[in-house]
Amino acid sequence: MAVRRRHRLQRGMRFSEERLGASRAIKWALRYVFPDHWTFLLGEIALYAFIILVASGIFLTLYYVPSDTQVIYRGPYALLRGEQMSEAYRSVLDLSFNVPAGLLVRQIHHWAADVFVAAIVLHLMRIFFTGAYRKPRDLNYFIGLTMLMLAILEGFAGYSLGDDLLSGMGLAIAYSVALAIPFVGAQLGFLIWGGQFPGSADFLPRLEIVHVLLIPLAFAVLITMHLAMIMRQHHTQFPGPGRRERNVVGTPLWPAYALRSIGLLFAVAAVLVLVGGLIQINPVWQWGPYHPYLSENGAQPDWYIGWLIGALRLMPNFEPTIAGHTLIPNPFWGGLAFPLLVFAMMFAWPAIERRVTGDYRRHDLLDRPRDRPVRTAIGAAFLSWVVIIFAVGSTDRIFVRLHVPYEEQIHFWRVGVWLLPIIVFFATRQICRWLQRTGSHPLRDWEGAVIARRRDGGFEVVADSPQDAGAAEPGPPIGTAPGQESEL
Repeated sequence: MAVRRRHRLQRGMRFSEERLGASRAIKWALRYVFPDHWTFLLGEIALYAFIILVASGIFLTLYYVPSDTQVIYRGPYALLRGEQMSEAYRSVLDLSFNVPAGLLVRQIHHWAADVFVAAIVLHLMRIFFTGAYRKPRDLNYFIGLTMLMLAILEGFAGYSLGDDLLSGMGLAIAYSVALAIPFVGAQLGFLIWGGQFPGSADFLPRLEIVHVLLIPLAFAVLITMHLAMIMRQHHTQFPGPGRRERNVVGTPLWPAYALRSIGLLFAVAAVLVLVGGLIQINPVWQWGPYHPYLSENGAQPDWYIGWLIGALRLMPNFEPTIAGHTLIPNPFWGGLAFPLLVFAMMFAWPAIERRVTGDYRRHDLLDRPRDRPVRTAIGAAFLSWVVIIFAVGSTDRIFVRLHVPYEEQIHFWRVGVWLLPIIVFFATRQICRWLQRTGSHPLRDWEGAVIARRRDGGFEVVADSPQDAGAAEPGPPIGTAPGQESEL
């Protein structure tokens, strides 16, 4: 059997060589080595979520009607029967209740979008905290940031197509932010919406083209560039035995890594199908159709929009004026200036680090976060700043249920959003320095402590500390010599 497979592979190589002269490229690709570390799977999860998004999106496009023409609903959902709504919203209801497996595919698509954005965020966090953005991979880091920006825009456009009350409110906020752009806001809003909100009849068809064609094509190009640059530059890897700056220790593409990656694709697909079938998400029939005179339904936007909602809520009533004319309307600061500042800082970080440290060398080995305490502390503080603003956009209903007035929440977080990141910075830096000094590895040491177990009355008792389990003295940190490299 193995001999037959080898003969088939040889015939395939000979076929491609005789027609394309590609045997050397194929052999190189099959022998490409991938490092073995679980964090590298985050990028693959994002890739496979994108594939599922495209596949499920094609199905949904066949049934969605991008029209704001008003109709009377006569479908199976009794609570909305007889209600006036747009054809777009009715098509989403019909897709959910009338099309076989329509609701399942809709929910798979929505969950895949959440997983896609989350995987990109976690992947970028891994890149930052391990220093994988350094020369020569800074261009690939910029591509990843661009994909995150597009993913947020794509997700917002996706759930705005439904024309339910939640999407209508989101578009109204987006329209206000567009109008708040200094000097060109009114013209830009008119250009995008085709007129005063809620816009012309062409707005939904244009938004659908952006969502199902333009942004996915941009993603396809960026992903192709991303993968090509990775294979050209080779993967980074963590320091360890036999690992040097210009080699990669790991698993070859064929057959081991390819089969493992295919298994991950099936696992991601299986999990998305499972949660799509069992866990409800975005039940548009509960929100009802959007009408301009409706303004509240108690629903929250998708999590990746929450940080922008939080920024709009936290921004004080600051509107510069000249001669009685407003120069910059308030929605601009939280809705556009804040996200632009966040991404500008992330784009600028590789250049800032090179300038501060004077390190312009090529780096193929990764850093452990503990070995760069200042960089890790800055990243943790910056992340906490964004997370706090995100929490402000999503926790207000919890505080209202606890009878905490909304105004007091905002006043508290306007101080906390600056104070807590400072605390996070110093705490993270101190923890990293402590880990450097002790050489301990909390997760690995805890696993070692599980060696000492005994059963007492049917329950397992686990040792409380590595010393209880007879753990060995920790060694020095891997990959760095104390005092030789900058903390940043």
